[in-house]
Amino acid sequence: MDLRSGHPYWLIRNGLLNTFPPLTRDVRCDVLVIGAGITGALVSWHLAEAGFSTVVLDQRDVGWGSTAASTALLQYEIDTPLRELIPRLGEDHAVRAYRACRDAIDKIRQLTSRLPDSCDFALRPSLHVAPNRKAAAELETEYGLRRQHGFNVNWWGPETFRQHFPFEKPGGIRSQDGAQVDPYRLAYQLLTLGQSRGLRVHDRTRVTDYDLAARSVTARTDRGAVVRAKHIVFATGYEAKEFLDRKIVDLQSSFALVSEPLPAPVWHEECLIWEHADPYLYFRTTADHRVILGGEDEPFHDPAKRDALLPAKIKTLVKKFAKYFPDLPLEVAFAWAGTFGETKDGLAYIGQVPEFPRAFFTLGFGGNGITYSILAAEMIRDKMRKQASPYEGLFEFDR
Repeated sequence: MDLRSGHPYWLIRNGLLNTFPPLTRDVRCDVLVIGAGITGALVSWHLAEAGFSTVVLDQRDVGWGSTAASTALLQYEIDTPLRELIPRLGEDHAVRAYRACRDAIDKIRQLTSRLPDSCDFALRPSLHVAPNRKAAAELETEYGLRRQHGFNVNWWGPETFRQHFPFEKPGGIRSQDGAQVDPYRLAYQLLTLGQSRGLRVHDRTRVTDYDLAARSVTARTDRGAVVRAKHIVFATGYEAKEFLDRKIVDLQSSFALVSEPLPAPVWHEECLIWEHADPYLYFRTTADHRVILGGEDEPFHDPAKRDALLPAKIKTLVKKFAKYFPDLPLEVAFAWAGTFGETKDGLAYIGQVPEFPRAFFTLGFGGNGITYSILAAEMIRDKMRKQASPYEGLFEFDR
């Protein structure tokens, strides 16, 4: 499947940061990771750092799937708000999930601080905006729940919006705990540096078949090479249906653009802004003070239909942005479309299933894909070490 099209900003800005050879000979390892996007990079980094012999395979170049199309807003807010998640899963489960995603942002901060390149990681407040009174009432209920459970949030009324922005809204939640990053560079950093820890990375190598025995995994590739491992991790995101025959996600087409650079600061605190609407709208800035703007999701049918919608969707996004910032001269530099997924409750699926006892799945769907991925990396590493995870039970397949 073509997971994205157009001209994703990260690919154009960064280019090909490193080259990794295809796998052309048989190898053995403790863990085979399929997928070299940001999820596979985080998982394999954690495994290699923990001392596990790890091999990573990807059918594309590193980071050229969903990672290239990600807009990389790091928010702990799950696609399903807390006020809806609590009735579905229970208060303890829902609040733990939100706290886990908040923890994940700090884990990414700590990780990037250890790397030679911070990958433009930056802490940013997050502003969840209500476009009308009905949405404001819903967000005010959400605000009360988050305050009750110790999240660092403030309520913004119309006057506060007027003080800081050229637009007025009936209400919104400002959260202190948000961030942004360049996910493409982060994937390359982790995979490149991971090689010094024994990580073996091979792109342009597709797994065509695999066997799961009682104590081992055998994977065959399109280049004739065979990988024999003790465990396998599927970090293939929205292409997981090739390996796992379960109906757990609905695919969506999403659309995004990046502007030409603007004078800094572009807006107050250069915070992450998310409109509480359907279809939703969100925007963030970049390290070079561009605006990344996205949303306008549609149910995914096929890449051709998704791509045909791109010009009209970009026009709609620009018009919506102009209502927020009428005086900002937004000039579209690049635009792209991508395929993403939604689960029934907005939570990831991370862990094992009975039919694949030696396999792990890291399916961090939705707007929290990167934060879910670092949680998955720690959970799989801890499982391999036979240690308990603080996130046990949150992302099970049978919930």
